[in-house]
Amino acid sequence: MKAYVFPGQGAQFSGMGKDLYESSEQAKALFEKANEVLGFRITDIMFNGTADELKQTNVTQPAVFLHAVIGAIILGNDFKPAMVAGHSLGEFSALVAAGAMSFEDGLRLVAIRANAMQKACEAAPSTMAAVLGLEDEVVERICEETPGVVVAANYNCPGQLVISGEVTAVEKACENLKAAGAKRALILPVGGAFHSPMMEPARAELAEAIEKTNIQNPICPVYQNVVAIGVTEAAEIKQNLISQLTGAVKWTQSVRQMIADGATHFTEIGPGAVLTGLVKKIDKEVTTENL
Repeated sequence: MKAYVFPGQGAQFSGMGKDLYESSEQAKALFEKANEVLGFRITDIMFNGTADELKQTNVTQPAVFLHAVIGAIILGNDFKPAMVAGHSLGEFSALVAAGAMSFEDGLRLVAIRANAMQKACEAAPSTMAAVLGLEDEVVERICEETPGVVVAANYNCPGQLVISGEVTAVEKACENLKAAGAKRALILPVGGAFHSPMMEPARAELAEAIEKTNIQNPICPVYQNVVAIGVTEAAEIKQNLISQLTGAVKWTQSVRQMIADGATHFTEIGPGAVLTGLVKKIDKEVTTENL
């Protein structure tokens, strides 16, 4: 069974999507539609922008979404997923690819999400840190015992977990995690504490936009970040999408569940190859490819 996975923020690179734009009239039309919806020429930044320009949240998120979604759309009849999933932002790409929402609606939500997250980051100092070499349960316990807001945010693969929260709480948790035997506990160069309670203002803003968006039952199960199971009901998809900004990305659990449900072949669509790398660390027996 074929599973398709879609990357999140961090996979961007200068020149991304240019080959799609130049080799497919359908892709070109979709990119131009995106420029129109966003109100600025994101293609100029994607194809020729600097790393710093691409790093701006209001550019990064739509750029990664566009590269992934357009890559899936131009596959046409060759895109026959048994299941899909996306990492954080990638969940929006997965939902559009699986027909749960339109290209334009998905792009609008991603733009609103990016701007809402940026505002939440600016409102209070917050950060994330990568923790390597500890059991998930140990990381969770130390986060719970650390004063302030700090939570397990991204379960990327066994032995690789990202924590998120207030700057002082994350720093203190990193000290405690190293003392508990973590190989590394490293503050990440991110704008704020994604997938933590610090994103509550952004969640509230995005929730309003999601409620107004027409979401339909997808063509296959979508393994959503906050529940790590295949979801096919539109109403349930909406609620999980609203919870995603403040909830954890359960990537390890999602991939394991997809494999338990029959996935044998994982294809990553979009920039980079981060997710296929994580899938291999979760289960080295499955076949992976990147488009």
